[in-house]
Amino acid sequence: MALRVGVIGGGQLARMMIAPAVELGIDIRVLAEDEGMSAQLAATAVGDYRDLETVRRFAADVDVITFDHEHVPQEVLRALVADGVRVHPGPDALRFAQDKLDMRARLTELDVPQPDWARVADAAQLQAFLDAHGGRGVVKTPRGGYDGKGVRVVSDAAEAADWFADVPAGDALLVEELVPFVRELAQQIARRPSGELAAYPVVETVQKDGVCAEVIAPAPGVDAEHAAQAERIGRVIADGLGVTGMLAVELFQTADGRILVNELAMRPHNSGHWSQDGAVTGQFEQHLRAVADLPLGETTPLKDWSVMINILGGPAEAGMLDRVPAALAASPHAKVHTYGKTPRPGRKVGHVNAAGADLDTVLSQARASAAAFA
Repeated sequence: MALRVGVIGGGQLARMMIAPAVELGIDIRVLAEDEGMSAQLAATAVGDYRDLETVRRFAADVDVITFDHEHVPQEVLRALVADGVRVHPGPDALRFAQDKLDMRARLTELDVPQPDWARVADAAQLQAFLDAHGGRGVVKTPRGGYDGKGVRVVSDAAEAADWFADVPAGDALLVEELVPFVRELAQQIARRPSGELAAYPVVETVQKDGVCAEVIAPAPGVDAEHAAQAERIGRVIADGLGVTGMLAVELFQTADGRILVNELAMRPHNSGHWSQDGAVTGQFEQHLRAVADLPLGETTPLKDWSVMINILGGPAEAGMLDRVPAALAASPHAKVHTYGKTPRPGRKVGHVNAAGADLDTVLSQARASAAAFA
């Protein structure tokens, strides 16, 4: 019998697990939120991932459960584990990707370098933190934020008054120091239940309006010391949190040479899309290997440089597929990946990868292909 992997969430990450699953002989099944989502080719059920009985019915027909996103409630995850379902990553690990306050507290226990932070339950506590950190800080909602959502730079506690008004009794917001970083990096680690780990090269990520726009692998100009530090941070977090599957650690690199943890994701991640075409083992195949507890694949890059360009928004008039021929013609060296999504401003609707020996050439190739979707 084929190994059956169930993916909760029908977005583009689930979609991009389909091809490597087929190649590995894995029977992949998807619980999609709605009809017609990106991963519809593998969708065997449509329903609310927050409803325990819906998820239980889906899980009953697979050997292991994994995720396209981190939003499945803890009570649903823990009920699955109590039922004997293999869940990777499990709830004890996933809660640190679901709640930023829990994440910061646990990383402090692990002595992982990160920005100064505090739990603030009211405006007075927030203002005290701002006053102690140069008058500015980054306020975050602990749960639910991504791609710049739920994040606000403030210089006065009054700027977060609306968020405090919505905070349930006993809860709080997260505030962090405003880090003077020179660039953002990302470190990916794969970990299987048996404990085997595999690390990818640290990459540079370039953001546009809070959303990842480009990724360069490996990070240009990163020295051996910083590369080793980023990998060490990733390994400590993967082991310390008990992550199973892919882990992405988003990092700040500061002018004074520090590497600080910004965010975590416990699934394939935008910063790893380059590996589909630029590494011996792409992150989607690696995630499947890890959650199925199969031997992990080699992470060595295939070329000196790889670049990923996100297609954000997509064409306003013509459909995405109408632009594919022009994208292919613009750069025969580039690889185009579309997500089957309706274009709209700011939405991730696809990406382009390119790899080669010269970074400027690779960037030019990938950008030319992606520009066809503008």
